[in-house]
Amino acid sequence: MARLLAHEKIQPHWWSKTLAGIFLGLSLSYALVIIFAWYGPGGIDAPAKVQFNMWIISPTWLLIFSFTYMFKTGLKAALYLLGANITAYSLFFFLRWLS
Repeated sequence: MARLLAHEKIQPHWWSKTLAGIFLGLSLSYALVIIFAWYGPGGIDAPAKVQFNMWIISPTWLLIFSFTYMFKTGLKAALYLLGANITAYSLFFFLRWLS
């Protein structure tokens, strides 16, 4: 079994990965919940959906936050999460523009 080189290993950039997960992960979880709230079953006015939307933010955020440590570097984590944020919010605003 071959050993990984130093640049191939997951780097322990704890601070940058943690900050990316906290801020960009929370922002991404908001975007995903916003898309579900507006375009999921019943639309934005579904009565039972308000509580679900409120409570699903935390598990979604924690799932995203926990996976940020799987990126090789903190910079890659921030860039990928920033790209996912831009994509999710662009999708939301595009769908709002269509309707």
